Amino acid sequence: MNHMPRLNRRAFVIGSAAVGTGLVLGLDIPFGGPTVVRAADGSPEVNAWVVIRPDDTVVVRVARSEMGQGTLTGLAQLVAEELECDWSKVTTEFPTPGQSVARKRVWGDFSTGGSRGIRASNEYVRKGGAAARMMLVQAAANDWKVSVAECTAANSVITHTPSGKTTTYGKVAEAAAKLEPPADVKLKDPKDWKIAGKGLKRLDTVDKTTGKMTYGIDIKLPGMLNAAIKDCPVTGGKLQSYDEAKIAGMKGVKKVVRVGDSAVAVVADTWWHAHSAIEALPIVWDEGENAKVSSASIAKWLEEGLDSGPAYVGNANGDVKAALAGAARKVEAVYNYPYQNHAAMEPLNATALYTADKCEVWCGTQNGEAAFAATLEASGLPADKCDVHKLMLGGGFGRRGHTDYVRQAVAIAKQMPGTPIKLLWTREEDMQHGTYHPVTQCKMTGGFDADNNLTALHMRISGQSILFSLRPEALVSGKDPSTFAGLNPGGEAGFAYSVPNLLIDHSMRNPHIIPGFWRGVNVNHNAIYVECFMDELAHAAGQDPLTFRRKLMAANPKGLAVLNAVAEKIDWDKPAPQGVYRGFAQLQAYGSYVAGAAEISVTDGNKIKVLRIVAGTDPGYAVNPAQIERQIAGSFVFGLSGLFYGGCTVKDGYIEQTNFDTYNSMRIAEMPEVEPIIMPSGGFWGGVGEPTIGVAAPAVLNAYFAATGKRIRSVPLRDQNITFA
Repeated sequence: MNHMPRLNRRAFVIGSAAVGTGLVLGLDIPFGGPTVVRAADGSPEVNAWVVIRPDDTVVVRVARSEMGQGTLTGLAQLVAEELECDWSKVTTEFPTPGQSVARKRVWGDFSTGGSRGIRASNEYVRKGGAAARMMLVQAAANDWKVSVAECTAANSVITHTPSGKTTTYGKVAEAAAKLEPPADVKLKDPKDWKIAGKGLKRLDTVDKTTGKMTYGIDIKLPGMLNAAIKDCPVTGGKLQSYDEAKIAGMKGVKKVVRVGDSAVAVVADTWWHAHSAIEALPIVWDEGENAKVSSASIAKWLEEGLDSGPAYVGNANGDVKAALAGAARKVEAVYNYPYQNHAAMEPLNATALYTADKCEVWCGTQNGEAAFAATLEASGLPADKCDVHKLMLGGGFGRRGHTDYVRQAVAIAKQMPGTPIKLLWTREEDMQHGTYHPVTQCKMTGGFDADNNLTALHMRISGQSILFSLRPEALVSGKDPSTFAGLNPGGEAGFAYSVPNLLIDHSMRNPHIIPGFWRGVNVNHNAIYVECFMDELAHAAGQDPLTFRRKLMAANPKGLAVLNAVAEKIDWDKPAPQGVYRGFAQLQAYGSYVAGAAEISVTDGNKIKVLRIVAGTDPGYAVNPAQIERQIAGSFVFGLSGLFYGGCTVKDGYIEQTNFDTYNSMRIAEMPEVEPIIMPSGGFWGGVGEPTIGVAAPAVLNAYFAATGKRIRSVPLRDQNITFA
């Protein structure tokens, strides 16, 4: 057993990453024991993942968050597969991080991001299901006084093969819960899967479509009051003063409270009354020096980093300087990528109930443990006096891995002990106080020999580091590894191409706008930079873009296999129909190999109709192929929305886009047909939620060049006066 430190508040908060990455504590995963742990309805817990009710209902406990990506169903499939239970009787529930910590982190990591929901927990949840099955079969064998080797389990029924006796999981669950867990737990070969690996319907769809599903915004508690908040619009600014007397007589207002150094909230009987009052509240901000910053000043600073200053090396081989100096021909281009907002449909919210002896929070979060740590820190209470009740997320995309809204809710509730307070951000507050996709620029220089072989590539990224702002302790000798996603020498986000002389480096420049993990993160701009420039290099060399890439990917067979599959399905080697133009892109990200090809038409030079997308992915294993297909389609909604409509601008230190009228998303009529190719090759676990986002933009941009001969090196397209047709 790993040592578990005493859980006072300070030890817990210091030992946790409150910005969204889990805990730095020992991880034990016990599978059962002689003491029966019971669910709320009294049903026995066979182990941490499996509760079985007398009617044979199987409740699978899921620590990861569900925000529409299907992780809840996928993890339940993995547990059910090893459990050999009746899938029609499977349901799920979220344990709380407080319960987990009290039980030595029995459920492991609660963080859900980086497309890790399934790939980072598949092994131990499968072992949880397998251990529970073994304990159930052992309990039946003990009852029948027969050898366990003579018993089998299938579809929640245990059979004694020689006699034909049967019993159900529900009948032996109580006895199974008292057994010691097996020491040796073997897992099935994926080729023998019957539940996992199948495109089963999601477990949460019906409740979502009927309105039964409860999100954080839906929470109602007895005696609950509502809070609206305003934070300084300029990051780093402070709250100077407010005139509470001006709203004292407004309907429903209960209290005006300061929240930290930079925000003020109004608490009222309804949220609309709270909102109306805070809109009327005279507030004076001290915006500080950051109010002088604009998009233009940020761009100028980043541009300077392309040619000067120190840079952190992420990938290098050979001698780029010498190779470029001796190149027969050089090609150079500069690209840039803007801030992007998460813009989840459900604005940030949390409900908190504080007393001197207890603090509870109800919220949607991508990391229950981080929200729990934030609750401890904001409340000042020890871990055994706090808990977080995790709910469905109305969109996360990385933003709900942060905990600022949880801290605010607890801070307000702490000033009104004994009263539940629901804090709900306005859309404007949500849009102006995000943690945005980092802004970057990239200068690339490629060198050819006399035979048009690419012999050198220098790629200099200038821009923000997410870890510098959110987790500086995770920097590696000052370098931010996340900057080089898709550009690394190897690993789960490796550079796909082999170039004899290569240098990829990062000039770190951090404006005051806080960056964050925006779905797909650095892969999104790195894929545009690399894949559009590869097209530029191919055309400069007079070579077909596919042939050019194939030569450089000879040492990357899995990536090349996906690229070839996409090229074949899009009929790359055949002429496109009249007026149709093609482009494609590929990358390795989140442990998966992906590629995408787009067919577009262009009207008047600036109106793009995306007709068709072919997208391939090799995630190693496919737990639910139907969900993967939907994730791929959703990736293109996200990626194309960012390409055409995204992009946040800075004026006087604050983000200008405050609602969907200025930060748009693509509509159903603009959505192309998406044809997924799922080709799991086995042997590794890759992600599926984010990787294909990265190929959306470069595939369309390369097709646009094929149609018009114009290179677009700056997004969003709205700033180039290019729209959907």
